[in-house]
Amino acid sequence: MPDSARRMPRALVAVFACAAGLSVANVYYAQPLLDALASDFGISQGAAGGVMTATQLGCALALLFLVPLGDQWERRRLMLVQWGVLTVSLLAVSVSTSAVALLAGMALVGMLGTAMTQGLIAYASSAAGEHERGRVVGATQGGVVVGLLLARVMSGAIADIAGWRGVYLASALAMLGLGVVLWRALPHQAARGARQRYAALLRSMFGLLREERTLQIRGTLALLMFMAFSIFWSALVLPLSAAPFHFSHATVGAFGLVGAAGALAAARAGRWADRGWAQRTTGVSLVLLTLSWLPLAGLHASLVWLVVGVLLLDLAGQAIHVTNQSLIFAARSDAPSRLVGAYMLFYATGSGVGAVAATATYAAHGWLGVCLLGAGVSAIALVFWGATLRAMPSTSAGLRA
Repeated sequence: MPDSARRMPRALVAVFACAAGLSVANVYYAQPLLDALASDFGISQGAAGGVMTATQLGCALALLFLVPLGDQWERRRLMLVQWGVLTVSLLAVSVSTSAVALLAGMALVGMLGTAMTQGLIAYASSAAGEHERGRVVGATQGGVVVGLLLARVMSGAIADIAGWRGVYLASALAMLGLGVVLWRALPHQAARGARQRYAALLRSMFGLLREERTLQIRGTLALLMFMAFSIFWSALVLPLSAAPFHFSHATVGAFGLVGAAGALAAARAGRWADRGWAQRTTGVSLVLLTLSWLPLAGLHASLVWLVVGVLLLDLAGQAIHVTNQSLIFAARSDAPSRLVGAYMLFYATGSGVGAVAATATYAAHGWLGVCLLGAGVSAIALVFWGATLRAMPSTSAGLRA
């Protein structure tokens, strides 16, 4: 069947979205648990962001050394291998007894969770027809966002009942169930292109970073956007678990439900990219991202402002993310795994720096300092987008206003 006539079955799109969501959730279960982990392992609040930094280090290693394999290995087999190692890593975290073991386990979870998530996005992109790539990527990324945000809800709720160790044990059990679904549903799909040696494969990813202007520009936007995103979510548990709120982990995590609503709306950004509206979507989203910090700064005045800010933050951030991925996949359809690996290096860098900056800023300047930091990073992203608008390759999809 010609590529223009192909349409991925909705059931398979749903499998990609759900599997990606469950995989990425493992990377973010720790965010609402930072105070509990700090207490259990004797880590100061100011240094608690190091737990997420270790996870993001694992993410970066996956993007460098594991994700590119999707352009060489048979994709289904690669997903199942990574699934097995991730399940074992989750069990290792649940039984860790020292800070060193915890950080090492978190790095492994970040590595395998990221490898699976980004591998599934590249898998979905390569299996989709060109005319529906934005739609399929948007749906899969929507699953990622929902998994990311609901991870905070689930980890908080489970931690209140069974402690933080119960969170990772429950996740390992969920991954066992996911393995059965993947075994039965994922299609066999050989990697495209000529076979390369592993070292040459890795070098080619850096070649994409050096040569692809679309990747450079949209990757920088991703770094700044995810830094802002991480600044907020890494710091949120600190004021909400302290006076005057004294919220439980479940209550803190429940704010992810608000973000999930915004993220689901942002999934349509892939369809807008298919129609050529990517730059318009990006500009509006960056304005919303910057403005979202105004209601977020009103946290201590009213929780209503927090809800409004979370909705705007997640809607804007995920619309940018989906649009970014639609554009970079359109730039080079022959290397989806290496493209997503290179792109997500920007994400991992921004998330890791944001987590450390958030907890350190909160310790020194409180919640208002966190909001000023996030607003500054968001404003820089908006200025960068405007400055590079004409530098985007004219052949990229979605450049029409």
